[in-house]
Amino acid sequence: MGSLRDVLSPFTAWKHVIETPVTIRNPIGREAADGYRGFHQNDIEKCIGCGSCEVICQNAAIDMVPVSDPVDGDSGLRPKIDYGRCCWCALCVDVCMTGSLTMSNEYTWVDTDPDAFRFIPGVDPKPWDDLEKGYRREGGRVLTGAERVEMGELAPEARIDNFDEIVAGYTREQAMIEADRCVECGLCVATCPAHMDIPDYIAAIREGDYDLGLQILYETNPFSEVCGRVCTHKCETACAARHEGDPIAIRWLKRHIVDNVSEDRRLEIVGTPQTLPTRRKVAIVGAGPAGLTAAYDLARQGHAVTVYEAQDKPGGMMRFGIPEYRLPYAALDRDIAVIAAQGVKIETGVRIGHEITMDRLRAENDAVVLSIGLHIGRSTRIPGTEGGGVETAIDLLRRITAGEEVPVPKQVLVIGGGNVAMDIARSMARLQKVKHGAVGVTVTALEDFAHFLADREEIEESLEEGVEIIDARGPQEVVRFKSGNRKGEVKGLRSWAVTSIFDDKGRFAPQYDQGDERLHPAEMVVEAIGQAADVSILGEDLTEALDWNRGRLAVDVAGRTSEPWLWAAGDAVHGPDVITAVADGHRVAASVGAMLMAMGEVAR
Repeated sequence: MGSLRDVLSPFTAWKHVIETPVTIRNPIGREAADGYRGFHQNDIEKCIGCGSCEVICQNAAIDMVPVSDPVDGDSGLRPKIDYGRCCWCALCVDVCMTGSLTMSNEYTWVDTDPDAFRFIPGVDPKPWDDLEKGYRREGGRVLTGAERVEMGELAPEARIDNFDEIVAGYTREQAMIEADRCVECGLCVATCPAHMDIPDYIAAIREGDYDLGLQILYETNPFSEVCGRVCTHKCETACAARHEGDPIAIRWLKRHIVDNVSEDRRLEIVGTPQTLPTRRKVAIVGAGPAGLTAAYDLARQGHAVTVYEAQDKPGGMMRFGIPEYRLPYAALDRDIAVIAAQGVKIETGVRIGHEITMDRLRAENDAVVLSIGLHIGRSTRIPGTEGGGVETAIDLLRRITAGEEVPVPKQVLVIGGGNVAMDIARSMARLQKVKHGAVGVTVTALEDFAHFLADREEIEESLEEGVEIIDARGPQEVVRFKSGNRKGEVKGLRSWAVTSIFDDKGRFAPQYDQGDERLHPAEMVVEAIGQAADVSILGEDLTEALDWNRGRLAVDVAGRTSEPWLWAAGDAVHGPDVITAVADGHRVAASVGAMLMAMGEVAR
């Protein structure tokens, strides 16, 4: 039973109602412990705006707000924290992918303005911004796995005498572990040229829903199986995970989804056009990634689409420029089958400008799209390149793919440092191994190893396969025998050491040390220094009428040329890259589709 004091105490408290309230500005008056979790700090230079802090916050105390324009690998957003909601659990600090977010040990603060407790650390100046004491994530402790799950691949000795696919693909267990590393920040989406919904299809892997994953893939990329193998994966350069370890293997996870859905099931999931036929006709020249992507979209809109391809099989540079050890052509055919299932008509072996003219295409169609690729190899035009024994990489790769006979000498010299140079070097190495039992390929490039244009994995795998790579060498002459029974045949390549590639204004102007000269022995020289489009199909009048940009077709933001009936997309417009070509195809299809919709349906 309580005392009389217990009964009366609530009433005696009422005497304080008439007293003036007192606010104690510094109620404790002493510094917090060194590691106390106080108000947040954020190193704006390190922060990439990935939003992992916002996602993990269980109290919705963090909102990502724009503070600058987004760039690759940085969303331009920064966390704004509401201390009316924050519980100082520090999960946001623990999950921060760059280590930019920390907490000071400042903890006493009184203000009559409640908005003062909502601010953007690092952007809104605070007295504790530079305090060194406070909570930091412990050095080696991370909430996500830092190392990428390695994909199995053929050993160099097992792959050098064949064109079998090198990488094996993830198992379900491996894919699950890799997918678990993703924090779903979405920086990859902005960087991907086709803006694929990467976090969602990775989440589908975690959930084991491969049908959903495939559906998400094909919403933005009808070449998902191809890109799962040969995409330039720019998305991975923006991945937040790379700041504390390896980037997520986004390309391999895309491949994993497609590998786990049968071709028949893929056709069921993607389906066929659900719209009524518009009876509008579109002709597409070139069955590469841009042309076939545009065809895919336009057919699903209900338009009648015919794709004309000069080669005997569709695929463009995907088939005739990428070796099969990187991209099995059966995988390419499965992607093309999905596109054809939309009602796209693909006519192969038809060279526009010969069997069918551009004028005829214009007369018989409501729109025409050029997707002609870059099928002509460029030459260095150094002395000695005219004549036998000098080839272009693009032509050789096409002939190898087509099963045609190509020269396979014991010593081959490749000029160039890009992926095409590595592709032809590795292809010739395989042919040499079969014919001669040994590899004798040398690659020379203007760039030093630190600035090579080829993907790092291409360089590493080339070296593993016995290809010799010599950096910072400038080709000066293809040397030929001047006498004897080998007169006129290739003897080798004469090169000088490169001292610089660009001038002080950034223009291409290689400079050499002429005193550092070498002769690289070779029986054949292959030039892999770039490609050009075959614009002869256009005819003189159309070529003259079109606008050009440094040798490439000039188009507006929607892919329309200076001729209102003609669009252009892909490598011939933006350079060689499958995923960029896919994005181009979508862009052009949207523009053509809008024009056709404005025209209305053809009378039935």
